[in-house]
Amino acid sequence: MHVPGEVKERAEKARDKKALYGTDVDLKSYESKAEAHQEVAKPEDLPADVKKAALDVGVSLDKESSGAYVQMDQSPVIAESTYEGVEVMDIATALEKYDWLQDYWWKLVAPDADKYTADVAQSPPAGYFLRAKAGAKTVFPIKSCLYLGSTNLNQRVHNVIIAEEGSELHVITGCTTPAHVQRGLHIGVSEFFIKKNAKVSFTMIHSWGQEVEVRPRTGIVMEEGSSLSNNYILLRPVKTIQTFPTCSLNGKGAVASFNTVIYSTMGNIDVGSNVFLNAPDTSAESISRVVSVGGDVIARGRMTGKVPGARAHLECVGLLLSDNGRIYSIPELDGQSRDLDMSHEAAVGRISEEELDYLMARGLTSDEATSVIVRGFLDVEIKGLPEELKQEIKNITQREDLKGA
Repeated sequence: MHVPGEVKERAEKARDKKALYGTDVDLKSYESKAEAHQEVAKPEDLPADVKKAALDVGVSLDKESSGAYVQMDQSPVIAESTYEGVEVMDIATALEKYDWLQDYWWKLVAPDADKYTADVAQSPPAGYFLRAKAGAKTVFPIKSCLYLGSTNLNQRVHNVIIAEEGSELHVITGCTTPAHVQRGLHIGVSEFFIKKNAKVSFTMIHSWGQEVEVRPRTGIVMEEGSSLSNNYILLRPVKTIQTFPTCSLNGKGAVASFNTVIYSTMGNIDVGSNVFLNAPDTSAESISRVVSVGGDVIARGRMTGKVPGARAHLECVGLLLSDNGRIYSIPELDGQSRDLDMSHEAAVGRISEEELDYLMARGLTSDEATSVIVRGFLDVEIKGLPEELKQEIKNITQREDLKGA
């Protein structure tokens, strides 16, 4: 596949450029080459450990869907669409098939943004291409699993998602490792193009080994009348993660919602969203729920309003349940025009003694009562999702082992 020389040149110059945020990662300490895996005909033919890991992040590949994509290390093993009007392909194949895809490739995330994007740009393309054609409206979500199955591997992924005019696309992506893989690196570049009056819901659930480091890099552009529900869930231990997706609402009436659910037991978690309201009547919200029983969590949110009539709200609420944990909330509002409506709310605290006493008086132990409160706190209402996807997310956030220190 032909990779534009400009991309290679820019990536080469940025190969040692650190990210603006987050703990630095030594790329050279990870393996860059992965064993190739063979394609399989259907999800039932996947290895048992892959299917189990997918289920752990809410990706039930045996249930009805609009398509499926599974990548093991650097190899796409399943890429299929089951819904007319929707394309699911591995990105390398899509780039070979469609010359016009170069107009989207590396347009929202710069190959020289930092050394992580540079590393992906200098590697053979791997990842998924999802496309909802004009007017196509999925009922069931496309299900994707990015599986890091080799210890000490640097897994590089570059995804492109296009929702054409008037389409509706639902995606659930689980990024995960099996129990025997504790150390690794995942770098994921994703570029979203949401056209006029298109609707996208994108849910990402992470479940990693305790020594895995994760660096997603995401760019999103939205046209007139489009909408996005972007949901991120992390409930398992991870060494470090840093992500700060940038979303540009460039069309009148575009609406974006970012929902984040974090349960931290260890490590360094640095997450957030960066939204630019560039057109009239646009609106955006960012809602974070964070529970820490250990480790450091930085919850960032930045909203920039550039035109009259833009509306934005940031909200981060955290429960700090241990002296071994830390929650650091950073809300930023940047108003650059008159007649804006922008607000933020941030709070960090502990579980109320009255709530604990109430539940314990009804027969629960202290741990059981804490678990009930934590699960209720993390049960964020996410609007605009299909019922099946809502239930899968609820199942993940209602795990029985969520409790205090």
